[in-house]
Amino acid sequence: MRDAVIVGAGLAGLSAAWRLRHWDTLVLESGDRVGGRIRSEKRGPYFLNWGGHVFAGADTSTASLLAETGVSSVRVPGSLKGVAMNGKLLLNGRIETYPARIPMSTAARLALVRTGAKVGLDVLRYARAVALRPGETSGARQQRIYDFENDRSFADYVGDLPDDTEALFRPTVTRSAADPHELSAGAGIGYFSLVWNIGQGLDRSIVGGPSVLTESVAASVRDRIRLGASVQEIVHRRGSVVVRYTQDGADHEVEARTVVLATPAPVSHRVGVDLPADVREALSKIVYGPYVSAAFLTNETARRPWDDAYGIATPKRSFNVVLNMANVARGAETHRRPGGSLMTFSPAGLARTLIDRSDDEILDVYTRDLDRVLPGSADAIAEAHVQRWHTGAPFCFPGRGRLQPVLTRPAERVFLAGDYLGTLYTETAISSGFTAASDAAGVLATERQIRPRIHDVPVAPGAATS
Repeated sequence: MRDAVIVGAGLAGLSAAWRLRHWDTLVLESGDRVGGRIRSEKRGPYFLNWGGHVFAGADTSTASLLAETGVSSVRVPGSLKGVAMNGKLLLNGRIETYPARIPMSTAARLALVRTGAKVGLDVLRYARAVALRPGETSGARQQRIYDFENDRSFADYVGDLPDDTEALFRPTVTRSAADPHELSAGAGIGYFSLVWNIGQGLDRSIVGGPSVLTESVAASVRDRIRLGASVQEIVHRRGSVVVRYTQDGADHEVEARTVVLATPAPVSHRVGVDLPADVREALSKIVYGPYVSAAFLTNETARRPWDDAYGIATPKRSFNVVLNMANVARGAETHRRPGGSLMTFSPAGLARTLIDRSDDEILDVYTRDLDRVLPGSADAIAEAHVQRWHTGAPFCFPGRGRLQPVLTRPAERVFLAGDYLGTLYTETAISSGFTAASDAAGVLATERQIRPRIHDVPVAPGAATS
């Protein structure tokens, strides 16, 4: 019997595997690679990236994992406040000046000022409401984040807006993989807080690309990872859990004292057949939005106007943001090296219009829009690849906060982990993996202490002893 089976080798599952590496563990992953929605590939001084790209800083679970594994990170050096709209590319200056600098009608400009002021005030209110309080647990803070303005959508919160005004707000909100009518008002406000105050949440980049972290963790337990292992069901027994899975066309079964279920909520709902009914129901209500992304390696030889920008919002385009992945390398340069790396990201409704198209069709759409946003970039593309994520990211919808107490309730032998358990994506994945591993280790340590030892076995009267 194994000590623990970890289902899922994404960031949450690998984080749990890392913390349980001194126990007898097995990691089951249905895909052909580890990392889940973390995916990057090194290309010389740059890296191509398709998934999660920013990580939490000091005093977080992410910082602990980086320190323990020896993986390096740097603070994202560039601005997240770039915007390209109506033929205008803005890469610097105070965000309050954008209404005067972006071409739009007077009505749209006035609406932008009015709604921007409203959001700005509520960003301050959000910051006060969600700040960690002395002696408070991270779980209590997370519940408060979910509860903030969780009774209506962001679309209801801002009301009807002129097209240009709505378009300018959309890229920040839809980074959640939800459209404004799907996302809660509080979550939308939280995204503006994150973008306007880089350094207050996710502001670190993994040196060499995000997959350096997942591959480093996987290397520590590589002989225990089984790829292509699709779990069919997880069933409790008295004192253990049975995990049934298929691999290479054959059925398998493994028994363990504990299980960390680190799969997306719909998968956890499907395979956790005898989880408590209210837990399964809560899992079934978690909603994910899709996204499509593409990574571009470029071969320009001279400096680009956007070299100092990290994120550029792109309203009215096929993607909602361009991420300058080379900006991280730029921060350490003494002179500008040739080439670069860009990532385009299309979530929610934008993804739905693209996700069923061929790679060539998607890249054609992306390349044309990319050249409109960053003039001349299309001519420098040396390599490009598309990634589709049908289950892209879980988002906070109105009413989401009511599910949290059920999902985080203490369990007996099957412990949940995943980014759907919080609002900080990569940080939530890691912290929930750590929590699940700690809970599993608590069970294992307790049972090891009470397991009969040879010298505790009663000796029959008259029997010889040594």
